[in-house]
Amino acid sequence: MFGRLRSLDRKVLDNISRIHSPGMNMVMKTASRSANVGLIWWLVCLPFLINPNWRSIGFNYVIALCFAHVMGEGLIKHTVKRIRPCHDLDDDEQIINRPRFYSFPSGHTTASFAMVGVSIYRGLPPYVVLPILAIAMLISFSRIYLRVHYLTDVIAGMFLGLICSGISVLFFHAIGLA
Repeated sequence: MFGRLRSLDRKVLDNISRIHSPGMNMVMKTASRSANVGLIWWLVCLPFLINPNWRSIGFNYVIALCFAHVMGEGLIKHTVKRIRPCHDLDDDEQIINRPRFYSFPSGHTTASFAMVGVSIYRGLPPYVVLPILAIAMLISFSRIYLRVHYLTDVIAGMFLGLICSGISVLFFHAIGLA
């Protein structure tokens, strides 16, 4: 089974590398960088934290992001210790600098889908959920496109983000803030 997953991961990377172009490289680098240290998601949290009617949702986002970071970057990534696909590339094939840490799960994707999950689980309107989902999907795809993650890293990050956001929302319901 793991052999099939590795084969699928390699095929996806090979197929995506066929669509590389200077313009797409710029778009993907920008999308990926927007999520470095969760920057875009902290910016999305701000209006929610400022508006008293939406403050609880803003704090829910913050807790979900923190929980996703602890679980993905703190625990799982350093337990699994999967080497990134970019470490098999020559320097001239690399689009961005090689990240220092491990690959599984994608932290960018985990944070992105923690935001998506809170938005959905808290029943936010489509005009809020859809842009967050679109940004999350772009960031997630960019991580594979840039060859710093495998497809399975991104899928695991999606699930982990949704699980972390679900736990965060349940916590907020339990303490009466949702």
